[in-house]
Amino acid sequence: MAPREARTENGRAADRRPTGASARSLLLTVLGEFVLPRSGEVWTGTLVTALGALGIEEKSARQALSRTAAEGLLTSVRHGRKVRWNLTEAGDRLLREGTERIYGFMRGPHAWDGRWLVLTAGVPETQRQLRHRLRTKLTWLGLGSPSPTLWIVPDVSKEAAVRDVIHELDLTDRAYAWTGPSASIGDAAKLINAAWDLDDVEKRYLAFIERFEGLAAESDRDAFVHQVLLIQEWRRFPFLDPDLPAELLEHDWPGPRAAAVFHDRHNRWHRRAQAEWDRMDEGAAARS
Repeated sequence: MAPREARTENGRAADRRPTGASARSLLLTVLGEFVLPRSGEVWTGTLVTALGALGIEEKSARQALSRTAAEGLLTSVRHGRKVRWNLTEAGDRLLREGTERIYGFMRGPHAWDGRWLVLTAGVPETQRQLRHRLRTKLTWLGLGSPSPTLWIVPDVSKEAAVRDVIHELDLTDRAYAWTGPSASIGDAAKLINAAWDLDDVEKRYLAFIERFEGLAAESDRDAFVHQVLLIQEWRRFPFLDPDLPAELLEHDWPGPRAAAVFHDRHNRWHRRAQAEWDRMDEGAAARS
């Protein structure tokens, strides 16, 4: 059953559907927000009910569970006719790292010393999987790529994290990085626009604000659904926005306002969303 219509605090209708989110993506959001803080254990029935509240059919929910287990993030233990899932070490690490990045992202303004971290890393097009892994990991760290093999970010504190990525992917002999201020050659704005699609990011921030800023929760189930969809939408931004220092932005950037909306709504809905989760979990535990 699809989630029923919700309303904002001023009474207008609000879309509660997961905008393009897959069952697996929503599952990871639920695991990070509700399962990770509870020792990483959960009944199948709890997850099926939770995903059902988000408009995911039972078959799709169970398929997402199987896929996530096949990726080594979950293991299952049978208790009679029921199954309890446990986060693996890899799953726990993935969710903790994601949680830290999501909740720490754009928490406040940060000073910039004028220095950039620049990385070159060559991976042949024939190694598409390796190229994809490198892009995913560097993008998650906030780096942008203005041209093939070149990556940049105006934050030299990312050096250790970038080094770890290069070592993890065994690219040490194909990569080189340096840090320092930019020279007075070329247009920094053009470089930034080539590395990141900031126009698209800005539109997404404004849409996020419009969707969630006045959204009200009339019940604990509403709070649960809103909480998951709020996190689901917000967790995209660390992949999209490098959180540039104010010196490199040409106008008032909506990111900080969107972050304020995220944390305000999360705080408003947290207690009721957690209470709804506990009810779903108790119901799953009671079923034979």
